[in-house]
Amino acid sequence: HVQLVESGGGSVKIGESLRLTCTTSGFAFDTLDVGWYRQPLDRPCELVASFGFSGRAHYLDSVEGRFTISRDNAKSQVYLDLNSPKPEDTAMYYCAADPRPLVIVAGCLGIHHRGQGTQVTVS
Repeated sequence: HVQLVESGGGSVKIGESLRLTCTTSGFAFDTLDVGWYRQPLDRPCELVASFGFSGRAHYLDSVEGRFTISRDNAKSQVYLDLNSPKPEDTAMYYCAADPRPLVIVAGCLGIHHRGQGTQVTVS
């Protein structure tokens, strides 16, 4: 079965980079779209970044140019590099996978597979 386990969260200072890792198992990358969501305390859950099936990654407008999604197929890991983080990036970050493109999945509740999350605090 599909498993997604996040790691790498923590508390960082403004501008200090951080890498989140999602270790996956139970599926092949070409069968599910994989990405990262976040749930801030004061805003709805939002899709931060995803690979899609077209070969071009999707990014939330507010993180475009600062965050990068990537993966290592050999390690079955997906990464989210948070560069130049801001306080408004503070949130619980979830790794997610779905047979549909994540950009069309409404909110966090409709995702087929989601990890337990890792907290990122920027101050």
